[in-house]
Amino acid sequence: MNEHHADTLEQDRAKLRELVESHKHIVFFGGAGVSTESGIPDFRSADGVFSQEYPYPPEVMVSHSFFMEHTEGFYDFYRSKMIFSDAQPNQAHRKLAQLEAEGTLSAVVTQNIDGLHQAAGSKNVLELHGSVHRNYCMECGKTYGLDAVLESQGVPHCSCGGVIRPDVVLYEESLDESVIERSLREISGADMLIVSGTSLVVYPAAGFVQYFRGDCLTLVNMSSTSIDSSADYVFRQPIGAMMDW
Repeated sequence: MNEHHADTLEQDRAKLRELVESHKHIVFFGGAGVSTESGIPDFRSADGVFSQEYPYPPEVMVSHSFFMEHTEGFYDFYRSKMIFSDAQPNQAHRKLAQLEAEGTLSAVVTQNIDGLHQAAGSKNVLELHGSVHRNYCMECGKTYGLDAVLESQGVPHCSCGGVIRPDVVLYEESLDESVIERSLREISGADMLIVSGTSLVVYPAAGFVQYFRGDCLTLVNMSSTSIDSSADYVFRQPIGAMMDW
């Protein structure tokens, strides 16, 4: 880190802190970039890595049709590339949980499935794409934790004989309507919206920002997005470093 960058980070962090401390109903909307500082790779930027190892692109291997037709192949990919059970919450996760406990952060809306927000102590977490920590039998509905997937070989099965599947939204599947409604309600009622770690290209989640009616739309993103020009503040910094206060 060069000196100029360090100065910029210090200034940016101080500004973000000032903004956060002057608002009372903050909502955080995050994507994969929030977890990269915990050692979880960004799904979208890792296509090259996946394609060297697997015969299909990752979008295909985590699709509904692939899961139904090649269940064992799905689990092979899912266990090795989608589950990071050793990952720990980073400073962003911890600060968000602290802000919620202090009463200024209303909700976390996340596209991530890693459960790190809850691990850090956040309570009102709206998981648009589900969670690797929740799994259920497709036959009887019995629920299972992550161990049922990690400790099984091939396709995990329920005690009733049915296939266990993760409670995550696969490609070709719809988001949960109730989670969408709650997310939009939180965003539309916020006075500050912090968007971080997302390219804002995956719909419908990318359209959620349009529901924000507050006075402070803040982006903390390493890459540009389609809404940069309409944001009140744009910080090109890693979110963990920005929330380190």
